[in-house]
Amino acid sequence: MTDTRLPRAERRRNTEQRILDAARASFAEHGFERATIRAIAAAAQVDPALVMQYFGSKQALFKQASRITPSESLDGGPEQVTELLLSTLGLKIGELPAASLAMMRSMLTHPEAGEAARATLDRQIEQISAAIPAEDARVRAALIMATMVGVTISHQLLGLDALRDASPEQIASLLRPCFQTLTSIHPGQNHADSQAPSPPDS
Repeated sequence: MTDTRLPRAERRRNTEQRILDAARASFAEHGFERATIRAIAAAAQVDPALVMQYFGSKQALFKQASRITPSESLDGGPEQVTELLLSTLGLKIGELPAASLAMMRSMLTHPEAGEAARATLDRQIEQISAAIPAEDARVRAALIMATMVGVTISHQLLGLDALRDASPEQIASLLRPCFQTLTSIHPGQNHADSQAPSPPDS
């Protein structure tokens, strides 16, 4: 309920935050298409017209509700980067933030969510690639992100039993050698070594 003793600007911020919280929960559970302004308004205990007054459209509300805070920069060598990535993955398969879950549930069916997801992943790929000492760092970083997204979707949205039954520690242990390979250059390896060999001349 609104506390009329608060200043008007603060009451407005509180109401806006309640709407955003309700929207994140609804988009996370139902996706963009099935979530409704009426249900979001009911959860936030406001009139549906007020939701439209604050945000203008369901599209604009989704954009605000699914906004993800940029990831922290990756510092350190390959070992430290690998451990930070695995720690981040552990958080994702533990309890994913509602904004992230809302985006993931909608990104394959709603253009706005797909665009936002690509922008977020591109930023994360750039962060990871900057920490990888290889000429093909962006490809390596993209493979890492694709793995993390695939594991997260399989665990959070598809609910694969094998992943649900595995602990975050077990998943991290199995992925660690793969991530270590992708984030480092082994002694004697160079960019040419990482390319597929050319077919022999006929």
